[in-house]
This record gives sequence, C-alpha cells and structure tokens, in this order.
Amino acid sequence: MNSLSFNYNKYTFPNDWKKIKIKDALKLIERPIEMKDKGIYELVTVRRNYQGIDSRGKFYGQKILVKKQFKLKQGDYVISKRQISHGACGIVPQKLDGSIVSNEYNVFLPQKDINLEFINLYSQLPFMKRNFYISSDGVHIEKLLFKTKDWMKKNICIPELNEQKYIVQIYNTVNKNIELKEKLLEEKLKQKNGLMERLLTGVLRLNGFNDNWQKLKLGKVMKERKEIGYNDLELLAITSANGVVRRTEVDIKDNSSEDKSKYKRILPGDIGYNTMRMWQGVSGISKYEGIVSPAYTILQPTEMVDSEFMSYLFKLPKIINLFYRYSQGLVSDTLNLKYENFRKIKVNIPTDINEQKMIATILRNAYKEIDLLKKEIELLKQQKKGLMQLLLTGMVRVNLNNNK
Repeated sequence: MNSLSFNYNKYTFPNDWKKIKIKDALKLIERPIEMKDKGIYELVTVRRNYQGIDSRGKFYGQKILVKKQFKLKQGDYVISKRQISHGACGIVPQKLDGSIVSNEYNVFLPQKDINLEFINLYSQLPFMKRNFYISSDGVHIEKLLFKTKDWMKKNICIPELNEQKYIVQIYNTVNKNIELKEKLLEEKLKQKNGLMERLLTGVLRLNGFNDNWQKLKLGKVMKERKEIGYNDLELLAITSANGVVRRTEVDIKDNSSEDKSKYKRILPGDIGYNTMRMWQGVSGISKYEGIVSPAYTILQPTEMVDSEFMSYLFKLPKIINLFYRYSQGLVSDTLNLKYENFRKIKVNIPTDINEQKMIATILRNAYKEIDLLKKEIELLKQQKKGLMQLLLTGMVRVNLNNNK
C-alpha cells in the first residue's frame, strides 16, 4: 500500500494518485440536432441529490418551445447547469440513448484513462459538491447558474484507470445488494397488505375460530378519553408512519403551547388519532403514558375489543375511506373527524376477542419483519456511503491483484 501523502481540499490522497484539472478528465461535447415539427423527441430531466436521469416524456418537435437541442448517448455524463448546486448530475442510461437536452445542460465524455462512472461517484464527495456551488452564480439558491469553464479549472486527485474501474465495480456490487433488499421489502409490503386485507375482513379465518363476526358502531367498543390537567406527564406525538411516539423523537419544530393544561392524557393501550387527519390514516396505539395536543382524539378500548387489533383495523384502506366519509369540512384541509361522528361508524369485527388478539399477533410479526428489513437497508446505505468515501479518497485501497 502506498503512503497517504498528497493533501488537497482537506483530504489526504495517496501519493500515486494524479492531481489533474477537471478539464483533463472531462471534455465538453455538443451534438446539435435539426428539430422537425413532426418528429418525436424524448426529453430528459436530471434529478437532484445524484438520483440520476429520468425521462420527461416524448413530444412532437412543434410542442418543444426551446428549439436548440442536443442529442444524448448512453454513457454521457450530464450536468444540469441550474440545478447542479443541488447535485443534479448523472450518466445517461441505455433506455435514454438518443434522448435530447437543451443548452441548459452540459454533456461530457471522458478524456483518456478516465472512467465516467468513477467521476459520477467522485462528484458526490463533499469537496466536489462545494466546487459545484462555488462555481455557480446567482442571488438565490434556486436560481444559480453554473459557470462550466470555471469549474473545469478546478483540481481533482484520482487513481489510475484500473483502480477507478475496480472502485466502480465495488460500488455496483454493494448497490446491487441494496436494490435486491429493496425489492424484497417491496414484496414483503405487498404480502403484508394482502394479509391485512384478508385477516381484518374475515376472508381468511384462523384455525379454531368459527364464531361469526359482528357489525358494531365504533362508539360501542371505543370510548373517548377526555382527561386533562396532567401537565407533568411526558409530551407525545401521533405520526402517520410510526404511530404514537415521544415528542423528542419527532424531527420537527416544537410548536406546542407552554400551557399544557388542556393537553389530553393518553395511556398504554389507548389509540390516538389526529382529528384533522384521520381521513389520511394518522392514528396509532400508545405504548406510553403521556399527554398529547388537544388536536388529537384519544380512544379507550372497552372489554369487547383488543386495542392492537383495532389499531390495525384503522389502517385498512376501506376503513380509512369510512373515516373520510364521516369527516366534516368544506375542503380537505379543514376535514375533521370528531368523536361524535367517529362513534357512528360501523365496522365488522370478530365476536371472540381471542381471535382479535391472534390476528393482531400475526400482523405484529409481519410489521416487525418489515421494520427489521428497513433498518437493514438503512444500515447498508450508511455503510455504502462510508465505504465509498474511503475508496474515493484512497483512505482504503483496493487490491488490484484480486481483480485480474
């Protein structure tokens, strides 16, 4: 392994990496086209945060207002001149070969001994992001214009071609693993949703349970809890994704009132819902004793129902649709489902509470499996980010002998 000795932009690069200007790595190209009114052309957009290049759709030439357009080819490296300060760059995929862009974009090909996929990854290093920003002019972050020639004079430090290719290969392998995990997650979510639909509607019955289900008004099985004056209890919040959580776990500004005397008490096993957003499914079962904003409605289960079962039932699309129908308001922003209307809603539930509990257990395990998979994917993404920074700066070197 070579020693790390070359310092640049607060990074220490290996002494066998080359310091070059960006113009020595990339060459700016243009492939102007003669647009025809009756011709069909595919336009593209470069997404922010290094999320790649997507199609904007196919249009007749006469519908495209900017007539000066340039052809793209698979493998081109493209920069959006007005969005690059937000990380809008990427490589043209095969499916967009032959698409077009206006002169609002820069298109590059590699110089000798340069791998464009490596450059695309290298562009995501913090100092490269800063170079994009300081090479842009404007008074507002959303209206900056990229100074291409200025940027191409900046220095970079990169390894020889084989090492570039090997780093890209490692990245693609790690990324493929994450993509497979994400596809598995997508499949697990579909399975969970299907399981919920069958179990919570009685289409799929569990062994040992044969009693009929009964249709009841929610007011008979869920009573409203209106306890206030518990100012010393912990402040909680009710979220769409995670249900009832500690307020300190929510990454938004605390707009709660200093006077908590009107805040409502919620106990473990209670279900809380956002009165203004129950029609969007914002509800959850509480594991904690605490207080929540008066904007929430608190439900206390009776002995007829299992609270966890009801919390899953409230996430079923057909039940959320009922919440929407019973909510009052002129427009969606003002819709609210107060308890007076909530209690009138009729739902079909198992007569036997043990069947409710068994269904809740099955769904809890399904949710737990999905949560673990989500955490695994997030961990893999963090590991990828750290690994790539080490590889792209030479802090960790690849063994080229293993790639021969």
